[in-house]
Amino acid sequence: MNVLFIIDPIASLKAYKDSSVAMMYALQARGHQLFITEPQHLYIRNQVFATVQAIQVRDGADLTQHDWWQYSGESIERNLADFDAVLMRKDPPFDMEYAYTCHLLAYAEKFGAKVFNKGDAILTHSEKLTITEFAQFTSPTLVTRDMKRIRAFHQEHQDVVVKPLDGMGGSGIFRLQPKEPNLGSILELLSRNGQQTIMAQRYIPDIVKGDKRILVINGQPIPYCLARIPLAGETRGNLAAGGRGVAQPLSERDWEIANTLAPQLRERGLFLVGLDVIGDYLTEVNVTSPTCFVEITEQTDFHVANFFVEQLEKVLGV
Repeated sequence: MNVLFIIDPIASLKAYKDSSVAMMYALQARGHQLFITEPQHLYIRNQVFATVQAIQVRDGADLTQHDWWQYSGESIERNLADFDAVLMRKDPPFDMEYAYTCHLLAYAEKFGAKVFNKGDAILTHSEKLTITEFAQFTSPTLVTRDMKRIRAFHQEHQDVVVKPLDGMGGSGIFRLQPKEPNLGSILELLSRNGQQTIMAQRYIPDIVKGDKRILVINGQPIPYCLARIPLAGETRGNLAAGGRGVAQPLSERDWEIANTLAPQLRERGLFLVGLDVIGDYLTEVNVTSPTCFVEITEQTDFHVANFFVEQLEKVLGV
């Protein structure tokens, strides 16, 4: 297959732990050709084209260095429909440029492009808000820009977490305990004085055991999750916030959540999803650029990237 990755600048990737890089190695090992581009290189001229370059990844390379890949061809213009698969792996933040890229990908699909995850599916599945469709699995949740409502929610539940709807890596997340002296300032900051919608959830004490990332590929949950355990005194388990990743088998509740969401999300065009679960509660549905392939593979007997490629080949009939 010819596979196009839409990614951040390749030199900026932390290859030793990057899930997109793991996918590249697994694809090349099975004989597939890799191409890369960045969102700003996509354009519409009746159909959707991009300026792309072929690359090769180097077996045995030190992934902490920058020589793990090389260009294997000149920069060329290609119709997205010419590729066997287009993998949307641009990291958030999910700003308007990200949304425009998803619109272009959705338009490309009308002309035969095979995009994973589908552009319109990414657009319609906010990573924070999608959990509201599955209230049976969530901690009490409020979504609003009204600071009075948030104060009342805090008064009711005493210990809550508030966060922006467009954050990533744990940025902008605050825990508001019963006697929070900075309550007003935090709410003003996050909601921009009531001009921006945010989310509040009852605090889940099981965060000390880890914020679990459950990967779902082509509607099938991976049997191991990565529990991202917070630093001492920290309430965020995100690896970007200093959390420690520990792979562990899915619990009975994890399986229940994953098996309920997986077929529905696959039908909506979401080939790869990262479910975030704290204790028994679903907290996010990640659809933009889910990670943790490398950590799970290194700590278990399950090679996530190989499984991803096998499922991609299955869907494409290769």
